[in-house]
Amino acid sequence: MDQQVMRLLLYSRFAEDEILPALAQITADWKGKTQPKDQLVHRIYQEMKKLLDLGTTFGFDGNLWQNYLTYLLMNNENSFTLTCERVGAGDGTVNLLAKQDLAVFRQLFFYDFSAMEEDLDINCFTAITHYQAISKREQIYDREAGEMIRSLSQQLAASADVEEMFTVLTEYYRLHGVGMFAMHRAFRIKQEADGGVEFVPVSNADRIRLSDLIGYELQKKQLRDNTEAFVAGRTANNVLLYGDAGTGKSSSVKAILNEYAEQGLRMIEIYKYQFRSLSEVIAKIKKRNYRFIIYIDDLSFEAEEVEYKFLKAVIEGGVETRPDNILIYATSNRRHLIKETWNDKNDMEFQGDIHRSDTVQEKLSLASRFGVLIDYSAPNRQAFHDIVEGLAAKHPEIQISKEELLAKANQWELRHGGISGRTAQQFIDDLAGKTE
Repeated sequence: MDQQVMRLLLYSRFAEDEILPALAQITADWKGKTQPKDQLVHRIYQEMKKLLDLGTTFGFDGNLWQNYLTYLLMNNENSFTLTCERVGAGDGTVNLLAKQDLAVFRQLFFYDFSAMEEDLDINCFTAITHYQAISKREQIYDREAGEMIRSLSQQLAASADVEEMFTVLTEYYRLHGVGMFAMHRAFRIKQEADGGVEFVPVSNADRIRLSDLIGYELQKKQLRDNTEAFVAGRTANNVLLYGDAGTGKSSSVKAILNEYAEQGLRMIEIYKYQFRSLSEVIAKIKKRNYRFIIYIDDLSFEAEEVEYKFLKAVIEGGVETRPDNILIYATSNRRHLIKETWNDKNDMEFQGDIHRSDTVQEKLSLASRFGVLIDYSAPNRQAFHDIVEGLAAKHPEIQISKEELLAKANQWELRHGGISGRTAQQFIDDLAGKTE
């Protein structure tokens, strides 16, 4: 194994604590008899634990070793894989080098560990080739990514030769891309000690769809139309969804991601305190073959806060314009986003007129940077009843008359924050829980 791993070229860069190069070194030490057997076994078990942890993360079944190698192929961002993501494999010379690497992976797919196992009196390698997950409950593991890894692993293992393996893998890159953006749809960011940013996938993201949101049809259409133009490569605008709390603003944005994720849409959620990192986030994603929504929930600023300046700079663009594959979607309970005080006005009276200061204009101009403004105002009583009935229809276990349902809903909203879609959902969840 050590000799095979050393022959890798395009796929030769591994994470610092990666399993494959560690096992390759253990294999070399075993062959060279440079270490006592008990120490070799200890090192092997350390790598097996990491492999089993990975299997638990993604819900692997079957051949865990092949699933792991497939995971490496899916996540290795190099000149070849990134090119395949953008334009496909083509006919470049680099294909020959990629096939040489895949020949190595094909050997690793079917590597025979039996001699090592017999000599060290272990059976862990045999066990992981017939692996069965402890639990298949989807909330336990990263279901979406796990399914993609297992499916591709089976296709690669079934390939007749390196040429077929190359075709299968490059088609995956063309359709889905490479790395974490291929396997996940939603991300947050973590700021690193050196000032950089790291993308953190959101496992088991909310699966809500626009059809799950009752009412607000005009608002959902505006959001859908803008997003469809964006994923199709046409001109689209940044979007601000504003209005009363609990009306479905955040849920609409999450739903729009689920509607268009298969078309290459990805979402990165960022918090107000991270706005200083916006430029670096954009620099990392602007050349990827995806459409990114930078999502900001509950956007608002107090008078003394200045983070809005970073957001304005990104929206407006500086010397470098905002990339075509990035939009900003934000939700807010405020229409003007920034709290305005009388101290901002610095009023000047001239011939009976009041002239506002530049400070006020600068603050109020932030909302105008969003080309699409969508108003999610609180529903009236009839709309609230429509939402309650629509949600109740999704729960066949709720078997009460319309009159009783609406009467109970009215009682609920009086005690739980007033009329809103959120209140309606909470009422239905409570009612369904008591009738199951």
